[in-house]
Amino acid sequence: MHYFDQIKTGGLADPSTLQGAIALGLVFAFFAWLVGTLLKKAVHRLLANDQREHVDRMAVKFIAKLVRYGVYAFAFAAYAHFIPALSGVGAASLTSIGMISLIVGFAAQNTLGNLIAGISLLLYRPFKLGDRLQVAAPTGIETGVVESLTLGYTLLKTDDNRRVVVPNSLIASQTAINLTANDPRVICSVVMAISHAADIDKARAILFELAGKHPLATQLCGCPLTQSGSAGLMLSLNVWCADAMIANTLRCDLLEQAVKRFALADIIIPRPETVMERAETNSGF
Repeated sequence: MHYFDQIKTGGLADPSTLQGAIALGLVFAFFAWLVGTLLKKAVHRLLANDQREHVDRMAVKFIAKLVRYGVYAFAFAAYAHFIPALSGVGAASLTSIGMISLIVGFAAQNTLGNLIAGISLLLYRPFKLGDRLQVAAPTGIETGVVESLTLGYTLLKTDDNRRVVVPNSLIASQTAINLTANDPRVICSVVMAISHAADIDKARAILFELAGKHPLATQLCGCPLTQSGSAGLMLSLNVWCADAMIANTLRCDLLEQAVKRFALADIIIPRPETVMERAETNSGF
């Protein structure tokens, strides 16, 4: 009887008392934790199923995190609605809260911009986890694999094992090159300079031979003459290869082999004119 008397007189069941507010707060905290935990386990179970290749892992993680934060915010708002003291404070300071929200919005516009940009990246899906991106960074052009997309930043892992952290607002506003979307193949271009007196057909035949024998080259595209000037003639060898990472290796290999073969075939590669030599030529010496 003592327990029911306590309920009637405003004990644990009365949110206007300290005991009631604490008890109600524990109930709301428990249910918020329970819903968040169940949601987290459901996401992990979904992503652990490797057979579902159509599931966008990045989008699922991002949206699940937003939903969990929303659950916590809703639980707190509902709890404040049941507590008379908190409801009174909220109603009395509505104008102040609006002003504070405006100030916070201006102060945190970069953070909010990153959050909104992250949501837009999920909606438009220009890239996904595992895609290889090329973006502009303060260090120059960076190329890396997308490791994660958080509420504010996109994390790229470069070939030399560095982590490039790009704000979502920046990656959403700049032109990023997705090197692995749908078809990862790229064209590897090797530009070779030869003298005006060199045999163009012979030089082109050597480049075709080297590219045809290289194991990383999948298909020859052509080798047109792209420029004729004071620096000589420019031949551009274009070859298809599997992806952008292989293209860099293929370009270096073909360039080194071409230099060696041109030397054996007496095909002269023009030497760049230095500033001192140009000054001596202009002075008449």
